[in-house]
Amino acid sequence: MASLLPHILIVDDDTRIRELLKRYLTDHQFFITTAKNAAEALAILTYIHVDLLIVDVMMPGETGIEMTRKLRQTSGIPVLMLTAMGETEHRIAGLESGADDYLAKPFEPRELLLRLERILQRSMNAQSTSSPSSIVRLGSLQFDREKTILIKNDTAIPLTLVEAKLLTTLMQHKGKAVSREKLAELLGGVNERSIDVQIIRLRSKIEEDPKRPALLRTVRGEGYVLYP
Repeated sequence: MASLLPHILIVDDDTRIRELLKRYLTDHQFFITTAKNAAEALAILTYIHVDLLIVDVMMPGETGIEMTRKLRQTSGIPVLMLTAMGETEHRIAGLESGADDYLAKPFEPRELLLRLERILQRSMNAQSTSSPSSIVRLGSLQFDREKTILIKNDTAIPLTLVEAKLLTTLMQHKGKAVSREKLAELLGGVNERSIDVQIIRLRSKIEEDPKRPALLRTVRGEGYVLYP
């Protein structure tokens, strides 16, 4: 019988960390599957459904960033990235690859739990607010809010949970500038500095020329505005 608990896939080459996280999250009502590297994780995802991935950045072979970038070609499943590197450029690299959030090691287990709950809550909210008429026009594109994908020339372009929520939020304020602070608040407490990274990623998917955006523009001193 399928588990009704949120299913999380932990991807980390450190056996001790995998087992510690598995034990802790199992005790907090999560169903856990583990993988020791990116190749094993991607293989698992071909035959089981998971609700969220916890991915370590530094793994032998394919890194967590490379794995997430590959995953984003076909899936918008939420990803929380673990990294021992606290430098801004590494955090940005993780977000640019498509991660929804990141957590620097060492971390408090309670903080990990709160971040997981926040990401899963955003995912549930996105699903519960979808309507029968979930497809919205966006220039020459179509945005399916329920499936969190863009449709361009009959080709599906997957969006991450944060990208889909960001696009939906901007559409709700179409024609009006929304500040980074307000966007971070509306997205459920996303780090303000990550908003710029998510905007760049979103532009790469919706704009004909991301360097000269026509749909998603910057208003100096005010924030971002969507002209669908």
